[in-house]
Amino acid sequence: MVLSHDWFVTPSDSVAVIAHYAAECIPYFKRTGIRGLARSMPTSCAIDRVAAAKGITSIFEVPTGWKFFGNLMDAGQLSICGEESFGTGSDHIREKDGIWAIVAWLNIIAYVSQKSPNTSVRSIMMDFYSHYGRNYFTRYDYEEVESDGAEKMVKHLRALASPEKKGGIIGAVFNGYEVAKVDDFEYVDPIDKSISKNQGLRIIFTDSSRIVFRLSGTGSQGATVRIYIERYDDKQVDLDAQVALKPLVDAALRISKLVEYTGRKEPTVIT
Repeated sequence: MVLSHDWFVTPSDSVAVIAHYAAECIPYFKRTGIRGLARSMPTSCAIDRVAAAKGITSIFEVPTGWKFFGNLMDAGQLSICGEESFGTGSDHIREKDGIWAIVAWLNIIAYVSQKSPNTSVRSIMMDFYSHYGRNYFTRYDYEEVESDGAEKMVKHLRALASPEKKGGIIGAVFNGYEVAKVDDFEYVDPIDKSISKNQGLRIIFTDSSRIVFRLSGTGSQGATVRIYIERYDDKQVDLDAQVALKPLVDAALRISKLVEYTGRKEPTVIT
């Protein structure tokens, strides 16, 4: 977790910032270069913008689970990766490495401080947003939800993504956001060609905003419903994320009928 007295850096932003500075101030990458970048599907697209700006053509979107990064690392196609659940790593080791992430950030702060002695975590982020814009991101966790209700909600969402529904809610507008695509994320591993289906239900809007739903742990202790919400803005980059994303949060609850299916009116955790 990267934070200061006045700023919390989301894991999605953290890995993107590391990718932005890596070849400039981290000795390992100054020597090897950047072979590729990757993020888990629910993680915000901030690192994709870094890849595009740096001319890095190998950018991967993988299912949740570190093993998918490992395959890419073993094949020499990935240098830096991260996930919204605070895992960050590089190809110096096949696993997530929090100590490495801290040292990477210390390198970045030292490097930026050479030009701007009064630098801070907040100022580094504001500079990053001035270059790339900001991918506002939040995650809502509903823990120990009654499994039957959670599964009915997922069935409802999956029906919206079904081709038989002829688009379902495509073209519908929720709080000013028009739905462009609804799908259930599927990943074909470029290394071993294995296929991972049903990795998260995605609602993508015409402005590239996203809502992602994932269900896990449907056992005797109940299920966990996770909702990931993202919106890009290249003008207002200093808003509180919960304020910036509230219209999409409301849209997510309306589309999913979460309260109706689960009876839960508040999330257990907001990240």
